[in-house]
Order: sequence, then structure tokens, then C-alpha cells
Amino acid sequence: MLKCAVNRRRLIAGTGALAVAPFAAALALRSAMAAAPMLGLSEPTHYRIKLGDFEVTTISDAAAFIDGPWPLIGANAEQDAVDQVMRDNMLPTNKYRPGFTPMVVNTGKELILFDTGNGERGFVPRPQGGWLAAQLTPAGFKPEQIDVVVLSHGHPDHIGGVMENGEPLFPNARYVTGAIDYDFWAGDKRRAASRSPALFRDYMVPLADKTTFLKPGDEVVPGIRALAAYGHTPGHLAFDIESGGKRLVFWGDCAHHHVASLVHPDWHCVFDVDREQAPKTRARMFDTVATDRVAVSAFHMPFPSIGYVERRKDGGYRWIPHSYQLDL
Repeated sequence: MLKCAVNRRRLIAGTGALAVAPFAAALALRSAMAAAPMLGLSEPTHYRIKLGDFEVTTISDAAAFIDGPWPLIGANAEQDAVDQVMRDNMLPTNKYRPGFTPMVVNTGKELILFDTGNGERGFVPRPQGGWLAAQLTPAGFKPEQIDVVVLSHGHPDHIGGVMENGEPLFPNARYVTGAIDYDFWAGDKRRAASRSPALFRDYMVPLADKTTFLKPGDEVVPGIRALAAYGHTPGHLAFDIESGGKRLVFWGDCAHHHVASLVHPDWHCVFDVDREQAPKTRARMFDTVATDRVAVSAFHMPFPSIGYVERRKDGGYRWIPHSYQLDL
């Protein structure tokens, strides 16, 4: 009898162990398959579309957050008004992330780079910015392949990538910029004023013999012509690009925030040199591209910085990011 009871206890114990075994194995497996480590933010750094017979590639040069938008944008308005626009568009009121987006146009004959980003000495220092030199190869280009460097204006986040380690990054390129803007930044009266003219003196003045100076209406190459967009800087230029019945406007720094700048073109931007002319230029540019329903490459819009402008019924404008319109 005792032997029978002992055997029964052993059987029950053994059965219990068998029942627990799958759970123990599952716990061990779960431990072995613990949550993977966080990898951090990840975003594309280049984006390519077709424009008629041209190919257009935008390249991210920075993804830094900065304080604002108020008072960098809208200093002539009440902070509450700017903050409310942010809240209405589900955006934070104390931080924003502008794009810094150079653009490469392949015409089939030449590679044309529009603006060069921050480089080593721009507004957004490395590693947060100055990515163009490193991102050209992943985007499919080599610096020596660039035939023309077009500069919308002379601010450091647009000319900073011209040089790398004291040498021109694009050894085979010629340069194109506005005559008025060049004279403004290179002039003796501006040289000691701030970082911007100092960088311009170091980077662009030595390249004067390789530079073509434009006025509005001048052609960069067939299909690309300069447009007056004065105000952000005295000689700031935009560029109209057309191929095969398709059109895109590279507007440089006509806007600095994808909501605030468009909802209220009259709001001042701290980076504008002429704060009387710049809002007029913004309103004119927004009206033109909205009326013509053309695509825009906008240096400071969120990457990939390509989109459209819609006129709002209640006044102002709205930025519509590109989805697939130019992929057809």
C-alpha cells in the first residue's frame, strides 16, 4: 500500500513537471527573444523625380531642430497668434525642423547643383548638418561630375558646401549666381559685418573668374532661367525649370516654415535682409506658383522639399507635399 502511494505521488509530480515544461520553455524563449534595441530616427536623405526629360534629385543637408518658429518667423505678430497657427496644424510651438535641401538637375547633358548646403562652416554645423559632400555618392553622384553650381544667394547654408578641406568640392564646375547678390556680399562695406560676408569672401570671391553673374530672365542652361526674388537678400534669385511640358520652380529661401510662412506671407523672417521687400516677394511667388499650379523645390520646406502651393479661401496659402504627381 505504501509502495502504491509513493508511486502515485511520483506520477503526479512527474505529470506536473511535464505540464510546467512548455511554460518554462516559452519563458526561456521569450527571454532569448527580448525586445530589440532602439535604433533612433531614420529618414531618407535623397529623393528623385522625373521632370519631362530632366531628372531632379533633392538631397538632405541637415535635419536639425531649431527653436521657434516665433520669433524667427512672425516677430511682427503676437507670439500667441503664431503659436495658435502651430496648434491648428498639430505642430509644436517651441521647436521646428526646416529642411536644408540642395537639388541636382540632370538635363541629360549637364549636372546642375542648386545651392550647396552648410558644409563645414554653415548655419548648422556637423554632424547635425553639412551632409551634402557625404550624401552625393549615395544619391548617385560624384563631386567631379557636377558641371554647374547655381547659388540662389550668399547665405552660409547655401554656399557652405562650395569648399571642403580648403579646396573646391566641385573641381570641374562653373558657378552661377546673381550679380546684385554677389556685389552685396563681396562689397567692402559688408566684409567685416558678420559671419555671412566673411564666409562669402573666403569661398566665393576666389572663384570669381569661374562665376557667371546673372540678372532676372537670364538663362543658366536651356530650360532653366533666373527669376527675381529679391528681399531675403538684395539679389536673391529663384529659378524656373521646364522640360517636356513639365515645370518646377526652385524658390530658394522664399519661405522658411511650411505653415507659418505660407499662412501669413506678411510675417517677418529674422533671416530676411530686406524685411519690407521679402513679404511682398513671398506673396508674389506664392500667388504665381499657386495660379500656375506648378511644382516647387523649396530649400527650407520639410524634406524632400518638393510640393505645391494652394491658395486658401480664407486668405494665405497652404503647402501641399509632393506625393506621386511627378512620378507619372
